[in-house]
Amino acid sequence: MKTSAFVYPWDVNGDPDAARRIADLGVQQVTLAAAYHSTRALTPRHPRHRVVTAEHAAVLYPVDEQRWQGRELRPYAAGDWAAGDAYGEAAAALADAGLDVHTWVVLAHNSRLGAEHPDTSVVNAYGDRYPWAPCIAQAATRTYLVDLAAEAATRPGARGTELESLGWYGLAHLHAHDKTGGVGLGEAGQYLMSLCFCPACRDGYAEHGLDAAELSRSVRGALEPVWRGETADDGWATVEKLLGAEAASATRAYRDATARSLQEAAVAAVRAAAPDGFQVLLHADPASYHCGANAGVDPAHILSVADGVVVPCTGGSGLIAPFAAQGKGVVAANFTVVRGMGGSPDTLAADIAAARELGANQVRLYHAGLASDADLGAVAGALAGIG
Repeated sequence: MKTSAFVYPWDVNGDPDAARRIADLGVQQVTLAAAYHSTRALTPRHPRHRVVTAEHAAVLYPVDEQRWQGRELRPYAAGDWAAGDAYGEAAAALADAGLDVHTWVVLAHNSRLGAEHPDTSVVNAYGDRYPWAPCIAQAATRTYLVDLAAEAATRPGARGTELESLGWYGLAHLHAHDKTGGVGLGEAGQYLMSLCFCPACRDGYAEHGLDAAELSRSVRGALEPVWRGETADDGWATVEKLLGAEAASATRAYRDATARSLQEAAVAAVRAAAPDGFQVLLHADPASYHCGANAGVDPAHILSVADGVVVPCTGGSGLIAPFAAQGKGVVAANFTVVRGMGGSPDTLAADIAAARELGANQVRLYHAGLASDADLGAVAGALAGIG
């Protein structure tokens, strides 16, 4: 099974041993960030620093100025955490170590965009804006995301890409010092709190037979038992119970169609810009009403659009099966291998075997730059054992 490790450019640049260390894990590929959201990251082995603070979402390479000239929505350049062509420098070092390099592109997740252009953000039923979550129904935002995907994915020398957050983003997000866990929202509450009521989405609901003002009132009413802690969560069935089956179905139909058309456009744009044989994968969840970095999708649809999916499997590989059942494409099981972030590198061999049984045909490891030496040792041992 082909195995790839996620890496940031700042894990590699300035550390002459980094690329060889990653290759020695036994992986064949790296998924290297080319466009990434704000973060604070440890670099536990770097000779020059131990903490990198990426202050805002940015591209980690010089943009094509001709593409973006005069446009209001455009990518932000990185600061000194990834200056110049940080992606290109790291990619060259990793390729020299014998690794295939694929780009890692984060799309609809950008808090600076929301801060500077608040009208681009998701707006919930209470009127609260989510500045980290661009609304993917808005025409200008969609154009920006499609063009960003085409540019960031197809960096020189890359053999493929993994597109993250290519769908609806919502409430569930570690935003700065996150304090949203006081009420257990469950899947139903997360969905209701992630429904967008910006002008574009209000128009979209109308096209699906919903009055946006009435829907907003209904959502707020449906959330009242959630705030009281009186609702047992059973996923989509609870959404239908709280909101009403007809209204719930109409919101999902609108959101599914909006996400699908964006995914189709972004993948097509990447393919048009990429060389032959370029692989396009999406970070995905098989429940289309789910929001976040792993976009909720319909497995049959997404595997007719992209070459495959990267599926979250930390804590269990159950999400693999709906994708594997389609009988085509890459189905990559993504495991966190950093103990301090909830990963379990000591059980990696068994976890990979379980994912393979369910139909996974590739593996992703999150994250080679963040893991301790002990974590990396366990990863290398597991990969050596499975061959």
